Amino acid sequence: MSICPPYSKCSPMKTMLAQFILALNLLQAITSRAWFLSGQAQPQVPCLFIFGDSLVDNGNNNNILTLARANYRPYGIDFTEGSSGRFTNGRTTVDVLAQLLGFRSFIPPYAAAQRSDISKGLNFASGAAGIRDETGNNLGDHYPLAQQVNHFRDTATMMTRMFRGNTTRATEYLGKCIYYMGLGSNDYLNNYFMPTMYSTSREYSPSTYSALLLQDYSRQLSEMYDLGARKMVIVGVGQIGCIPYELARNNNNRSNKKDPCNEEINKAVSIFNTGLLRMVNRFNAQLPNAKFIYLNTFESSKDVASNATAYGFNVVDKGCCGVGRNNGQITCLPFQTPCEDRSRYLFWDAFHPTEVANVIYARKAYDSSSTSEVYPMNIRRLAMA
Repeated sequence: MSICPPYSKCSPMKTMLAQFILALNLLQAITSRAWFLSGQAQPQVPCLFIFGDSLVDNGNNNNILTLARANYRPYGIDFTEGSSGRFTNGRTTVDVLAQLLGFRSFIPPYAAAQRSDISKGLNFASGAAGIRDETGNNLGDHYPLAQQVNHFRDTATMMTRMFRGNTTRATEYLGKCIYYMGLGSNDYLNNYFMPTMYSTSREYSPSTYSALLLQDYSRQLSEMYDLGARKMVIVGVGQIGCIPYELARNNNNRSNKKDPCNEEINKAVSIFNTGLLRMVNRFNAQLPNAKFIYLNTFESSKDVASNATAYGFNVVDKGCCGVGRNNGQITCLPFQTPCEDRSRYLFWDAFHPTEVANVIYARKAYDSSSTSEVYPMNIRRLAMA
């Protein structure tokens, strides 16, 4: 199979370079997995707590009444470390980050966690979740950000009991952990840009809506800070106007044939992301010992899509598994046969990246030296801070 995208020409040198980069990416993925399973690395932080949506949910929605669940094949087809509820073919971004941080096992979902799991962290993320409580209700039950924070509050209480009621020691312990916050996508996809189900786009301009989201987000983050959280990873929203779902919807409506993305969504998301960066700076300036960093997922996803060949992808406009135009009109169905070579696809289904893409995004978050991708430091430095 040629590594050049369809209908394009690659020079022999460019093809060789692209093949080398692809091989390097795959080698890194295999090496990180072997290192993880060997159990030799020591965690760089005592615990990792995860808040978010389906991009990082690993099973919290498995047993609730919702369409936003992924505990069926072919989801998890390449996930070999036990059962899964992940919305991709293998590991999520936070699974890879856990490996890079040296954890000996994946961070368990809150819904299935044991008391003994608490000390290394929990995953509170829920498919369809957003910053606003009503976001994602069109898909059924889920745990919005406020409820995820409540679950963390209960966890912090249990942590205090583990320290025999010593609040100071428990708070110091929690202050050394990393908190991954990945929300906002559904507040646009399953709220603002779904006018038949939600009234927000008629009530608020994109700027006003962004301000309301940031206000709610800031309040929840402040509550987490009061509970002991100090090292926060605030994840920006990616180019969701370019996912297969939006490409399929936008196919007959776009005027610019060279840009198949829904730029109305991308522009609205950019307003929100700009506010996130300001919020990170404000928290770092105002809260004692706070160490907030911003992951510019919009920039990272744009870089990967724009340089897809160099990253080893030759399919960037449709899901590996799905139904309809761009494999994005209906998401991956139970027991559907996915694409054979998943390493060549940027997207697994209508909404979510493949495992190979998640490895790339995780490594950027962990080790990038570019402040346009991670600001003011990467996760590796945050762990040492």
